[in-house]
Amino acid sequence: MTRLRPLALLLLPLLVGCATYATIGNQPLTSAAAAAPGYDMGQVGVEGRRDDVTLALAFSGGGSRAAALAYGVLLELRETRVGAAREHRLLDEVDAISAVSGGSFTAAYYGLHDEATFRDFEPGFLRRDLNADVLQRVLNPLRWFTPEGRTAAAATLYDTTIFKGATFADLQRRGGPLIVINATDLEAGTRFAFLQEHFDLLCSDLRGFPLAQAVAASSAVPVLMEPVVLENHAGCAPPALPQPPADSPQLQQVVEGLRSYADKQARRYVHLADGGLTDNLGLRAFQETIDLAGGLRAFLRKIDRAPNGHLVMISVDASGNAAAGLGLDRRAPSMLQAIDVMSDVQLHRYNAATLEQTQASLQRWARGVSTPEQAVQPWLVTLTLRDIADPALRQRLAKVPTGFSLEPAQADELIAAGRALLRDNPDFRRLLEALGGTGAASSTK
Repeated sequence: MTRLRPLALLLLPLLVGCATYATIGNQPLTSAAAAAPGYDMGQVGVEGRRDDVTLALAFSGGGSRAAALAYGVLLELRETRVGAAREHRLLDEVDAISAVSGGSFTAAYYGLHDEATFRDFEPGFLRRDLNADVLQRVLNPLRWFTPEGRTAAAATLYDTTIFKGATFADLQRRGGPLIVINATDLEAGTRFAFLQEHFDLLCSDLRGFPLAQAVAASSAVPVLMEPVVLENHAGCAPPALPQPPADSPQLQQVVEGLRSYADKQARRYVHLADGGLTDNLGLRAFQETIDLAGGLRAFLRKIDRAPNGHLVMISVDASGNAAAGLGLDRRAPSMLQAIDVMSDVQLHRYNAATLEQTQASLQRWARGVSTPEQAVQPWLVTLTLRDIADPALRQRLAKVPTGFSLEPAQADELIAAGRALLRDNPDFRRLLEALGGTGAASSTK
């Protein structure tokens, strides 16, 4: 099986000293386009979705390992029934999915295909060796005489084989939950979301932008892949930005990054890379959006929604464990292994801080919308490979490389693990009890 690390080693001679010029894929925002509804936060309140629970999912990065784990969670939500009076699938309660890198493949595919995801996603993505496909395209001698870079080659492959030319306009027409694909603005050092709110700052229209390019940006690992480049167009009135609270340095940094797009000369181009650089869990998209709106009540009012009795976030964390077994060997780790281990240490510490902050935010938001007549209960359900009960399985899945290729047994185990982690999670079981749910009958599809 092709791995990400061997792929990087093979490509290393091609990476050194090679400069590429990106093809700009985002179009200016015309007056007619500006007047029409865009793919933005208003999609959370789209008609036809159930509104018994406010439910958001966050899919982490981690290559196909993350994509398979997230897919397993979607399967379990599809089989979980809630509502004693009007029984329905808990999957139909999902309002938004925020995703990063590998998790963005699952989120985008589900947003685009809805129920057909459970028929086509496994053969179309999870059972496919994308590492080999990308490598074949990158090493094709015919490509050497074109300006196409590695990320552009990958995006073209994703577009032709997975997303079939789909754009955000197609995603908008589906009317499903809002899909937030997150990348990192390298110059500003802040999260960039493929939503019209962010594209308005670039005077650009998101609707015609290919889903494959957004996913490629979200998963563009630095050094191995070049950033996806957007043009910061001029010619539109910049939208008003909120004033961040004085006691929140994090939100101040976010707004400062957003304001930087107003300088069309200094920031003519925006370079987007792996979303995991700024938030590998995908949870900060919800935190930043709601807090900058002035709290949950103000945000719900903005999207024409009302509070309900339950505010739920499910975090699907596919972080691995590169340091596993390090203490059994007296030899010093290799340079590549040391880089993996150091990245994991930083990632786990940052993830822990993000989860702690999310828990506090959920409680604060729930208090802000609760009334004497209706108390809103906050729920944070965290699913991680570290919670797998079987130690052998836990270690095996945590060591699956962060690439875009899985062996058949790995895909099977990751999908089953996603289902079991959700089904057996104590907080999720308490949530089901509160919702009058029955849970999935079995772990089979």
